[in-house]
Amino acid sequence: MSTTPDVPAVRDRVRAPAPARVDGIDAARGLALIGMFVAHVAPAVSSPQVAELIAMADERPRLLFALTAGFGLGFISGGTRPIAERRGVLRRQITVRALILIALGLLIAATLHPLVYIILDVYGVAFLIMLPLLFLPARVALVLGGVLLAIAPGLAAAAQYDPQVVAAGDGEVGLLVDWVLTGAYPVIVWVPVMLIGLGLARLGAARPRVVASYALAGALVAVVMLPLTRLLPDEGDATAPVFAHAVSASALALGNVGVGLVIVAGMVTLTALAVPGVRRVAGAVLSPVTAMGAMPLSIYTLHLIVISAAKRVEDGYFTDDSWALTIGLVVGSMVFAWCWRRWLGRGPLERLLRAASGRSRENGSPARKDLPCASR
Repeated sequence: MSTTPDVPAVRDRVRAPAPARVDGIDAARGLALIGMFVAHVAPAVSSPQVAELIAMADERPRLLFALTAGFGLGFISGGTRPIAERRGVLRRQITVRALILIALGLLIAATLHPLVYIILDVYGVAFLIMLPLLFLPARVALVLGGVLLAIAPGLAAAAQYDPQVVAAGDGEVGLLVDWVLTGAYPVIVWVPVMLIGLGLARLGAARPRVVASYALAGALVAVVMLPLTRLLPDEGDATAPVFAHAVSASALALGNVGVGLVIVAGMVTLTALAVPGVRRVAGAVLSPVTAMGAMPLSIYTLHLIVISAAKRVEDGYFTDDSWALTIGLVVGSMVFAWCWRRWLGRGPLERLLRAASGRSRENGSPARKDLPCASR
């Protein structure tokens, strides 16, 4: 005898929200944090090969961080099935988070004076700019992000040589100019990268065909663009024309985002798409890095506190560089994040930010302690 399925149950399954976390994305974000630690406090080395490896940690982690931020915005807004109701509520929650991040970034800069550029305030500004773009169709977000990424880094590089922009940066609107154009993390570059992450989250961040597509696209872009940058003038070459610097900056950003896409695809494959045995081993090995990536605000803020406390004077200059600090930050962050996530769930500052924005009262739920490494 045939039976009719329970219609409400079927509807519940169809409308089930996308997972708030995907382990592969968190693992990629954790790697970005580790790259930032290396860029911030790794000391100078005499070996050109090692120096070049360390130099890679200066640009790629920040763009990988922006890419995973775009994925995150895609997840909280519904993933492959964008939410249709209460969009205004979600935008207000993101706005509150953005304003808190801006305030926190400015507060840390004014009080701790770390010897690094701070991303928190720029991160908040980028979130505000993303609000009207949050529910773009997947392919529109991807095309718009790709086109802007091909243009925006060049504009930011050219702005460094524009007397009017330089003068504005030294004036009353200097902070705004820094956020948008001339800073180490200009939102004119970050927003296109976030759009790419958002579009991929809409297509399905862990769907095999989607993962294969963005892995292949990222590899092709990186293989073409990164060698091209070696043929173009170096950033410090003041004799080269501005146009050449602009082309080099855009090519480098495209290549580095391509590398980021390959890293995300690799992490998602290892943690979600590989055969069960590989997934179990990869999940266990990567769990400390994944835990870091699941609480980026807490880990990033704690690292700023640590490196600010580690400042010292050497040869008449302030520094915080040392291999001991680099290793301590990496290992200490992994241990702290793994333990906190294993027994307490969501990161400490993530909890506060979520509560302050009202998101926990709307649709929050405590992390499942029996699944410390599962997507949720």
